[in-house]
Amino acid sequence: MRDVQVSQGVEWAMHICTLLSEAPDGVPVPRRTLAAAYALPEPYLAKCLKRLAAAGVLDSTSGPRGGYRLAKPADRITALAVVEAVEGTAPTFTCRELRRRGTVAATREECREKCAVHVLMDDADAAWRARLAETTIADIRGRRPATLTARAAATLGW
Repeated sequence: MRDVQVSQGVEWAMHICTLLSEAPDGVPVPRRTLAAAYALPEPYLAKCLKRLAAAGVLDSTSGPRGGYRLAKPADRITALAVVEAVEGTAPTFTCRELRRRGTVAATREECREKCAVHVLMDDADAAWRARLAETTIADIRGRRPATLTARAAATLGW
């Protein structure tokens, strides 16, 4: 059975994108620097960064001055784009039609429409995605304490 929860990769991706939104325009940040900024294992972060780049959230450049940067302005990258880059676009709930099993099984006729649980979960998923779609990386950056932004700038040399 699939556990319905967001992976740690989503948390990593949100923080990395927020950090990159504070970097000077056009300056790529090396993967190693991003991993060190949050004490993340670089090999696992690499997978997350590749997904973000493949989805068009990040741009990557190779070479000695290579790294990652946001693919567009932070106010045009939604939290939903980040989540879907890491997790995919599949619904968070999969109905297993439990109502059709066991001693209280519903008849075929009683199952012509989605069950109430399925409708509820679809509605909740839609509301969750709508909230993520209306929030940008710039919004998240705006909620960070100024002390964190200053610490990042000092630590990373921005």
